Amino acid sequence: MKLFLITLLPVLIFASASALAGDVQAGKVKSAMCASCHGVNGISMSPLWPNLAGQKEQYLIKQIKAFRDGTRQDPMMAPMVAALSDTDIENLAAYYSAQ
Repeated sequence: MKLFLITLLPVLIFASASALAGDVQAGKVKSAMCASCHGVNGISMSPLWPNLAGQKEQYLIKQIKAFRDGTRQDPMMAPMVAALSDTDIENLAAYYSAQ
């Protein structure tokens, strides 16, 4: 029984992490609104805006939600993220972190 539980634990951890991950394809579609500042693939052409590609998924989720919820303020970002759902944010984060 102990061996069964030890074998099952990694499977459950992997399955729960996969269930929490955003949808990369849906994030790619939603990212069109971000491209004008952050670049088509998340690499900004301007030093004014950060690269999103390659950032950690949880970091992106935290920062985008902070912009949306008003705990992090930026007059350019606020209207861009105001209508994003938690699922939209998770999908965007999954897409950019996979770049």
